[in-house]
Amino acid sequence: MSQPAAAPFTISDLAREFGITPRTIRFWEDQGILAPEREGSKRVFTRGDRARLKMALRGKRLGLSLAEIKDLIGMYSSTADETPQLQECLRVISKRRQALEQQREDIEAMLSEIAQFEILCQEEISRREQD
Repeated sequence: MSQPAAAPFTISDLAREFGITPRTIRFWEDQGILAPEREGSKRVFTRGDRARLKMALRGKRLGLSLAEIKDLIGMYSSTADETPQLQECLRVISKRRQALEQQREDIEAMLSEIAQFEILCQEEISRREQD
């Protein structure tokens, strides 16, 4: 006995589920991440489209570039063995982690400079008030 096909998703279903706008979904469609079927003018999304959208949104939250997101999703779509995709995902995430850690160091250095400048400004104000 064959299993019934999974119910398709509408653009509204996906927008509601992921807390995004239909415009965002159309953006991912324009980028080639999603390829919904059409029933007249209505978009019909599959479970695969839903999974690709979920991965794209996760990649965006991680700060990955559009090219990185597309590469990772393309790897997922093209192979049954997910090991290469997972290895590439680890490589990309490691690269992103390094960039974020560098940004954190840069921010901490800037905050330290700001704190020093604030002290200088306060000292100058105090000196002027005493004169």
